[in-house]
Formats: sequence, structure tokens, C-alpha cells
Amino acid sequence: MVAELNILSEWIPEQMGPGTLFVLENAGDIGEKEDPYWAVLSCPSCGTLGLITRKQMAGLLPVICGSRECSAQFFINDSNIVPRKPS
Repeated sequence: MVAELNILSEWIPEQMGPGTLFVLENAGDIGEKEDPYWAVLSCPSCGTLGLITRKQMAGLLPVICGSRECSAQFFINDSNIVPRKPS
């Protein structure tokens, strides 16, 4: 698992390797009103793309990979990826 985020300033899907983040141009406009989608994140473990919310971006909620083959769970802490500890 990649330990640090790589932030893209423009949407280039070919450059979305594991741990790459792209903040949406309309961040906060779509999704649930209390916790809208904020960015596209490439799973730091397998590279699967997924939307993350504002609370996940702030490290308040864990990010869980949406891939069938990957079970990565982690928090975002500034630009670092912190694996979620088993409970």
C-alpha cells in the first residue's frame, strides 16, 4: 500500500496510479448534503478508482476500496494514508 497521496491538479485518468487523488471541480455539489463527494481517489493498494466524501478527505471516516479483489481500509491524514487498524 502506498503511504502518501499524489495529488493531480487536472483530470488525467492515465496518471491515476495507486494513491493518486484528484479534487473534483464541483466538489461539494453532488452526493449527500451532509457529506458530499469531494474527490476521486485511486486505491493506494490496488489502484481502483472511487469517489470519496468530504468527511473521508478530512480523515473523519475511513475509506474502503470498492474493488471485489481488494479489502483495503484506510484513513487520510493530510497527504498521508494510514491503514485502518482491525477492531
